[in-house]
Amino acid sequence: MSILIDENSRILVQGFTGDKGTFHAKEMIACGTKVVGGVTPGKGGSTHLGLPVFNTVKEAVRATDATASITFVAPPYCADAIMEAADAGIQLVCSITDGIPAQDMMRVKRYLLRYQRGRRTLMVGPNCAGIISPGKAMLGIMPSNIYMRGAVGIVSRSGTLGYEAAAQMKDLGIGVSTSVGIGGDPINGSSFLDHLILFEQDPETQAVMMIGEIGGPQEAEAAAWIKDNMTKPVVGYVAGLTAPKGRRMGHAGAIISATGDSAAEKSEIMKSYGLTVAPSPSELGATMAKVLGAARPH
Repeated sequence: MSILIDENSRILVQGFTGDKGTFHAKEMIACGTKVVGGVTPGKGGSTHLGLPVFNTVKEAVRATDATASITFVAPPYCADAIMEAADAGIQLVCSITDGIPAQDMMRVKRYLLRYQRGRRTLMVGPNCAGIISPGKAMLGIMPSNIYMRGAVGIVSRSGTLGYEAAAQMKDLGIGVSTSVGIGGDPINGSSFLDHLILFEQDPETQAVMMIGEIGGPQEAEAAAWIKDNMTKPVVGYVAGLTAPKGRRMGHAGAIISATGDSAAEKSEIMKSYGLTVAPSPSELGATMAKVLGAARPH
């Protein structure tokens, strides 16, 4: 099994006819994703990549029964695109867009809360690599060839370290059930915790790799939940061991501002809650291999 997306997920591309939407839609289709159409306001009624284009998400959902969407929409307009998808009944929105203003994301989060829990859209991102369930579907921009189908879940704030973990594990014969990039912005649509709960419930995910970054309390909160609720082994890693305090590193989420925000502090917190912490980025795969070996009955 997998979480969030599989071979039956019906997917829309918002910003379908733009160059980024076109390029990544082709990649998604090539690895088996069931893309059923796209949305570009003003181009409704046309076709693109052999699929229908709609003016609005509501029209697209009515015609295609889509359940998930991915946004390739410019930062000033992306919040509206996400809220439009939620209003149309899309269950999962993945936003790749980098540079969405924090105030816009606050508006999006408040907007999503107006829906009852069973009807509420789950958002992944923004500023993320997306989601892949290898051999089934991809809702993102990752290189699909580095992912092998298997039983380890990955949830990462860093897109490139998510790739690194998958590539290292593939070299060691370890596959991935689903990899989720939650994005590095300070205000993101879903947290480590949202996805850890899903991995815990997925019968075919045997272990999870959680890759964090400096800045914010997410990793510590997730580690505390893991100790009390998770039955599967979790390997942790926090990027940014050498980052100077108070300096923004790369993007808005990666800044050490308070006690517990640094990579060293987060690593210690993870260890204190029973996670196995990889010593360096080059040992992500090897650490998972050790944990899986120890978890198997002898």
